[in-house]
Amino acid sequence: MNDYPALRWLVLFLIASMMFFAYMFVDVLSPLKSLVETQRGWSSSSFGTYAASEYILNVCGFLILAGIILDKMGVRFTGVLSASLMVIGAGIKFIGVSEWFQTTSFCNWLNSWWVELPGSAKMASLGFMVFGCGCEMAGTTVSKAIAKWFKGKEMALAMGLEMAIARIGVFAVMWISPIIADKFGNADGIINAGDTIVASMLFCGCLLCIGLLNYCIFTFMDSKFDRQLVAAGLATEEKSPEDEFHVSDLGKIFSSKMFWLVALLCVLYYSAIFPFQRYAPNFLEQTLKIDATQASRLFSCFPILAMCLTPVLGIFLDHKGKGASMLMVGAVIMVACHLSFAFLLPIMPYKWFALTLIVVLGVSFSLVPAALWPAVPKIIDEKILGSAYCLIFWVQNIGLCLVPLLIGSVLQATGGYFVPMLIFSSFGVLAFIFSLLLKKEDKKSGYGLELPNIQ
Repeated sequence: MNDYPALRWLVLFLIASMMFFAYMFVDVLSPLKSLVETQRGWSSSSFGTYAASEYILNVCGFLILAGIILDKMGVRFTGVLSASLMVIGAGIKFIGVSEWFQTTSFCNWLNSWWVELPGSAKMASLGFMVFGCGCEMAGTTVSKAIAKWFKGKEMALAMGLEMAIARIGVFAVMWISPIIADKFGNADGIINAGDTIVASMLFCGCLLCIGLLNYCIFTFMDSKFDRQLVAAGLATEEKSPEDEFHVSDLGKIFSSKMFWLVALLCVLYYSAIFPFQRYAPNFLEQTLKIDATQASRLFSCFPILAMCLTPVLGIFLDHKGKGASMLMVGAVIMVACHLSFAFLLPIMPYKWFALTLIVVLGVSFSLVPAALWPAVPKIIDEKILGSAYCLIFWVQNIGLCLVPLLIGSVLQATGGYFVPMLIFSSFGVLAFIFSLLLKKEDKKSGYGLELPNIQ
C-alpha cells in the first residue's frame, strides 16, 4: 500500500490531523491567561504549575512504559490508546475550569490543601496530566508510524508535513480560542453567562474526538498493510526472537552516545520553545501594551513560516542531507530571537518588530525538528525505535515539566519577562553546543546525519 503515493499521504493526513487537534488543545488556555487569572483567581505561579502538569506523569516514567507498549503492541493499539487518553484528560480539564465546578464540595476540599494552588487549577492540572500522557505517547507513535510507511521514501518530508500540520493547530487556537470565548461565553445553556473560558475548551475537546476517529480509520489501513507485507515475504506474522522487543533492549539505547546527544539537544531546544508558547501572548500583552486578543493573534504568526518551511526543509533533507548542520543554524537563530525579546523589544515596542522576531523564531522551529526526528531512525535499531522516541520524549518532558515551574516562579518574583527571556536564551546556547558535539560524533562514526534520506 505504501508504494501508492495517494494511500501513504492519506495515512499521513489521518494521523497528522490527530496531532493538529492535540496541539490546539495544548495551547487552548494560553491566549486566555489573563482571563483565567481574573475569573478563576490563578496567579502566574498557578498557571506555571498548570502548564508543567502536562509532563509530570511522563517524567515519572509513563513515557518509558509508553515506549515499551509501542514496541510490544504496535502503532495501532498505542495510537488508539493515546488518543483516548487525550479525550479523557480533556474532559477532566474541562470540568476543572467550569464555573459550576467551583461550587462543588469536591472543589472546596481541593481548595483546603496547598492553598496557593486553587482547586480549579488542581483539577485542570490533573486533566492536563492525563492529556499529556496521551499527547506525548501519540507524538512518538506518529513518528514510528511515519517511519514505517515512508521507509526508503520521503520520510523527512512526511515528518516535516506532520509537524507543519500540527503547528497549524497552534496558529488556529491563538485566533479561535479568544473568539469563541468572547462569542459564546455570554450564552445560556451549557456555557453560563460570565464563564468565557469553557467554550473554547469544549470546542477543542470535540475536535480531539474527531482526531480519535481519524486514527481508528488509520488502524484499518495499517492492518491491511501488515497483511500485505506478510504476503510479500517482507514480514512474518510472528516475530523471530532476534526481532522481538525485550525490555533489556533499553540498555542499548541508554548506552548510546548518539542517543544522549540527540536527547539533550532535544530537551534544551524544546525547553526554549514550548514553555515560551505558554507565556508568549501574555509577554506581548505586557510588553506592547495591547489586549489579550491582539497579543494572541500576533503570536499566532509564530508557526506560519515554520509550517511553510518545514516541508521544504524535509525535501532538502531527503535529497541533499545536511541534517546536523541544520540543527546548529536553528539553535543560533533561537538564541538571537530570545535575546532580542529580552533587550530590543522593550525599547522598540512596535508590533511590526515583534512580528518579525516571532516569524524568524518560527524559522528555527522549522530547522531543528525537521532535521532532528528523521535522524533517530539512522542511529537506533528499528525494533527499539518506538522506545527510543519515547525515551527522547521522556528526557524532553523533564525539561518541559520543570521550565514552566521555573518561569512561573521567576515571573512571580520579578514581575517582568526580562529574566525569563535570558533563561530561554541560555537554553539555546547549550543546544548549539550539543549540536556541535552531535555533528562531530556523526562525522567520526558515520551515522549519515549529513546524508540524504532517499536511497
